[in-house]
Amino acid sequence: MSEAYLVGQITVKNIEKWDEYRSRVPQTLEPWGAEVVFRGALAGMYAGETTHPDIVVIRFPSVAAADGWFASAAYQALLPIRQQAADVTLLSYST
Repeated sequence: MSEAYLVGQITVKNIEKWDEYRSRVPQTLEPWGAEVVFRGALAGMYAGETTHPDIVVIRFPSVAAADGWFASAAYQALLPIRQQAADVTLLSYST
């Protein structure tokens, strides 16, 4: 079974809402065996373009787990907060 990595490209619009959202995401990841690999801020550009200065990478044990997490009631309940807090592009990659 291949692991999956969720990559979130982020532009924060409301830091208070973003902090609330970030504090609540980990509890939604636990049932899916997922873990945050890293969070970071753009340090430089070597090629191409990006519209988001921040990033998060989350590892899941499988694509099915990533899909299940995203569709879960627990995560879906956070979407209104996320949408107020930031512009986010979420991508899923399998290894």
